[in-house]
Amino acid sequence: MKMKTYLFLLCLPSLLFALTNTIGAQPKSNYQTDFTKEEFAERRAKVFDEIGPKALAVVQGARDVSGFHVFRQTNSFYYLTGLETPRAYLVLDGRNRTSALYLPHRDEGRQQNEGVTLSLEDAELIKSLTGIDRVLGIESLADAFFGGALRPPAPALYTPMGPAETGADSRDELLRGLARIASDPWDGQASREAHFRELLQDRAPQYEIRDLSPILDSMRLVKSAKEIEMIREATRIAGLSIIEAMRSTEPGVYEYQLDAAARYIFFLNGARGEGYPSIIGGGANAFMGHYFRKTDKLMDGDLLLMDYAPDYRYYTSDVTRMWPVNGKYTEGQRQLCSFILAYRDALFRHVRPGVTSDQVLDAAAKDMEKYLEGKTFAKPEYEKAVRAGLKFRGHFQHSVGMSVHDVGNVRGVELKPGMIFTIDPMIWIPEERLYVRMEDMALVTANGVENLSAFVPSDLGEIERTIAEEGVVQFRPAVPKK
Repeated sequence: MKMKTYLFLLCLPSLLFALTNTIGAQPKSNYQTDFTKEEFAERRAKVFDEIGPKALAVVQGARDVSGFHVFRQTNSFYYLTGLETPRAYLVLDGRNRTSALYLPHRDEGRQQNEGVTLSLEDAELIKSLTGIDRVLGIESLADAFFGGALRPPAPALYTPMGPAETGADSRDELLRGLARIASDPWDGQASREAHFRELLQDRAPQYEIRDLSPILDSMRLVKSAKEIEMIREATRIAGLSIIEAMRSTEPGVYEYQLDAAARYIFFLNGARGEGYPSIIGGGANAFMGHYFRKTDKLMDGDLLLMDYAPDYRYYTSDVTRMWPVNGKYTEGQRQLCSFILAYRDALFRHVRPGVTSDQVLDAAAKDMEKYLEGKTFAKPEYEKAVRAGLKFRGHFQHSVGMSVHDVGNVRGVELKPGMIFTIDPMIWIPEERLYVRMEDMALVTANGVENLSAFVPSDLGEIERTIAEEGVVQFRPAVPKK
């Protein structure tokens, strides 16, 4: 006995070491930590409330990626689950208010090569993380919809019909893209959402298929406290990137180099990429509202427009500034930019809960009429442009959240606390192919409004002082070609 006890004690350190290594080697879940499972459950409960007790809802996650692309979940699926698993499906049964995830099985080889992706084999962990009631294999989804459990009369079946956003895209741009595809007689491929609806209708014609998108859009319009925190951080990173681009600006720098400076700030601060392709245009390039090529050299005397924000944990922002390439505004540029900034301030002055975008625009236009009294401009075309700006209705822009042009309508509706949108006054001077605008992030609060991007330099003197500082492009310039 003594010898056995001695041998056991002798081996105990090795056993403990092996056990510790085994425990430590358990792969982490890679599940998000920004939102609680209770918040996801509250969102799903709102869906149940909207679809009622005689309906089902199914939300299709993003398809898997090929090549070396990094998977990103669709915004709607992430909004309801926080789960980043390809080819996943969420079913919400309004009849008993239960939720189920249908997931693919684990790919052991892929997991060893890329890291953990939560799958069917992690069912108990997934339920504890998400608050979902059941987790089943993707092969069971057909039985859920078309199996013997379905008794007449069939419930209504909701599914999103709007194109799914998966990163640097927005619903409006996706719809334009689908329209272009539909007009191509050699393509004409249906959207993934249209194909899914067709499968549902063909395989179970007893269902009345309804659109879930308006319900989810309405929910996403008003942000929770945690969502506001995420958008605030995305805005902070966007502002820091614009400040770095200001510092890096000088004649001879290329537009793409400012893009590189901004991306450095994105990744340095924890973003996973861009919320939309950067708009960085010097001179006449800025006249194109969504100019994206970024191939030109910045020229002395031109204004530069920059509009850019990161994809920060499924949330983004939208901030724009314009500044002189040589670091000093001309008198004409100063007059135009000062007008735009005064217009921005006027718009913010009238944003509060209970008013509409039209009321804000009308009140701000009256303020600007008073602003223009006694003002002179360097050229007649400039005065013509600012006068036309008083009638333009696009200064009050779009919602921002999981997408830069986020779902949910902020125009023509009463504003509510938690809405986030852009205030974006702009003017065009076609005679010089000159476009001037500044864009900021407005958060409606209980008592008024907060400018989330107010810290980003907009005072013209502050911008000039920022440009005078050395930027990363000067500190670490591009290596000359041999």
